[in-house]
Amino acid sequence: MLQQLSSTAATIRPPLTPDQNNTLRHLIDKVMSHHHDYYRAKSFAAEKDPLAVFVSPWATTLERSLHWIAGWRPTTAFHLVYTESSVLFESHIVDILRGIRTGDLGDLSPAQFRRVSELQCDTVKEENAITEELSEWQESASEMMGPRADINEKIGRLASIIKKADDLRLRTLKSMIELLSPQQAIEFLIASAELLVGIRGWGLNHDR
Repeated sequence: MLQQLSSTAATIRPPLTPDQNNTLRHLIDKVMSHHHDYYRAKSFAAEKDPLAVFVSPWATTLERSLHWIAGWRPTTAFHLVYTESSVLFESHIVDILRGIRTGDLGDLSPAQFRRVSELQCDTVKEENAITEELSEWQESASEMMGPRADINEKIGRLASIIKKADDLRLRTLKSMIELLSPQQAIEFLIASAELLVGIRGWGLNHDR
């Protein structure tokens, strides 16, 4: 999928035609469909064995060290957008000063920056609330040793926390895609995929 995203982005340059925009939207929908399928399967797995999902045995040790509740931290998306926007802005500074619009992540409008900032604040609040819920679950570990302890109920709460974290991850991704143009959304998806693939590669090398 990363290769398809990169090859498509390489062949399309602004200003985009309606057909090109439709091509990008179709590819974005395809990527988002993969994300929906992944989290649907993960939710099913969490219902069956939340402890296994929480420790993420499929991930490398490096990936697990960066995990927030069995996956990437939602606010990572905002840091990625700010970083990519800054790098691209600097590389196109001459064109931008000349009034030439590049249409990429380095060309975010003030309204887009404001919306990204608002979405980041909302996401941080939800992230903190879920983190607090996990802390409370962990602090209740002593209750699992009591004579009337309901282990299944405790483990069920963990499954619920994992699902909330995954729901926030998916909603954050969808919201980010919605506030970006098709070209910007493709660039964001490429950057996020490259980050995940890169960390995965470093992790595999380390574990070997």
